[in-house]
Parts: sequence; structure tokens; C-alpha cells
Amino acid sequence: MFQYDEKVLKDQLLELIRLAATDLPRDVVESIQAAEQNEDEGSAARSVFGMILKNIELARVESTPICQDTGTNIYMVYIPEGIGMRKLTALIHKATSEAVDKSYLRPNAVDSITGKNSGNNIGEGQPFIHFEEWDNDYIEFKLMLKGGGCENVSTQYKLPDVGLGAGRDMDGVYKVIVDAVNKAQGLGCAPGILGIGVGGDRTTSHLTAKSQLFRKMTDTNPNTELASMESRLLADLNELGVGPMGFGGKTTILGVKMGTMHRLPASFFVSISYMCWAYRRHSMILNSNGEVTYD
Repeated sequence: MFQYDEKVLKDQLLELIRLAATDLPRDVVESIQAAEQNEDEGSAARSVFGMILKNIELARVESTPICQDTGTNIYMVYIPEGIGMRKLTALIHKATSEAVDKSYLRPNAVDSITGKNSGNNIGEGQPFIHFEEWDNDYIEFKLMLKGGGCENVSTQYKLPDVGLGAGRDMDGVYKVIVDAVNKAQGLGCAPGILGIGVGGDRTTSHLTAKSQLFRKMTDTNPNTELASMESRLLADLNELGVGPMGFGGKTTILGVKMGTMHRLPASFFVSISYMCWAYRRHSMILNSNGEVTYD
């Protein structure tokens, strides 16, 4: 029987939130460092990357948020059979409220009708928590903090798109992704990371796109066609010249991660979930004996 101490787990979830808000993952930092070295000496792009890297280091050392927009808290939680989702949800809420008190998170959950801020980052659909059951004997919590700027330039296309000459095929998928990044320019706090969802309905297409952002920067898509498309897009999008924060340069996108879902014959959706350079994600594994590891 899988058991855990609720107070201990709440504290462990609080640490997960702190890590996500203040300590950028190593694979992301290394990608930004490589991008800085790729820019010309003395260029605006290289200077911007230098400031970004200083910001990342200060946030880690001081345990303060990397960005003033601590974003939507997005959880993917994988549970063994028999684990109650409501208890875990309640613990995530408690940890979230405490994270606001400790200034790891900003109170930014606003009632869409009244405009009133809940004051503790909790509200209808906030934080967003998606549960999936699996066969492993441990629980994995994956957390991503997604800011409003990059969410605002995220988008969804419906193929065919006559204006772009994009048909209902992978070439059409390519065209709409390029269009989305070109329209975003520096507004999404470039350089960005793209999570792409191809297929599904409107909702599952967006969820597929967001779920791709939990992948490591260094991984390779197991689908060879998607792996090839990811590489092609990464190279081509960096020819747009948008550069970090829109100042121009060789790095507009740090990574492209794609996933697919089956779809109805009548519908062909392509969702682009744009993530800013402050690519805040961490995960936590809780074993059945209560031990926790963070990544």
C-alpha cells in the first residue's frame, strides 16, 4: 500500500515550487550558454544573453523568482493505481499558498468575471493539475511555470490555411509553425522553446503541445519523422533573425519539441505552445517508502 505523510509531502511540494521558480534546469542553462557563445562578440544579442545568464545565477543564489511573472503553475502528476487525486490536489494547493507567502510565487490568480485576485494563486483551474495513472510504483510530479507573455504568443492553427498555402500535411504543419514564430518576434521573451501538438481536437491539441515542454532540451524524439522535423525547424527558425528579446541575432529558438494525436478526418489542428527563455520546470519523484528525488 502506497502511503505518505501529508505534512512532509506538502513541504516537499513547496520545495518543488521553489526550485521551479528560482533555479533554471541545467539543460536549459547550458542551452542558453551555448547560444551566448554562438553570438558575435560585442553584439546586442550577446549582451542580452549575458544579462539573462546573470539573472539566472542571481535567482538561484538568492532563491528569488527568475521572472516577476511567476506564471501559470502547470502540473503533470503520474500516480499508481489507488492513489487519491483529491488529497494530492489539496496538498498542491496548500504548498502553492505557502509559496506565495514565501514570495516564491506571485499572487496572480484573477477571477475572470470580477477581476479580483484570490491572493494565494489558487482559483478555478489554478493551479492547473493533470493526473495520469501508470504502472510504476512511485508518484511523479512535474511542474512548469509558464508566464503570460509567452502564453499570449502561443496559438493554434486549423489546416488547411489558404493564406499561408499550408495544406493538411507535414509541410503545412511546418509553414504554420514558422508563421507563429515570425509573428511572435520578441514578444514571447525570445529565445523561445516550442511545444507543438499536431492533431487531436482543440483541447487535446493544446495539451499535447504543453506536455512536450516537459521534455529535456537534449532528448531526441522517438518518432524519426518528428525528430527530423524538430531539427529542421530549429535550424530554419534561427534564420529568422529575431534573436534574444527581439534584438536580432542567431538564436530565436532554443528547442522544438513535437507530439501528435489522432484526429477526426474533418479536423487538422496544430497547436504551438511557446515557452520563454525562463523555461521553468522541475520534477519530483516520491517513492513508496517516502523518499524524494528532484530533477
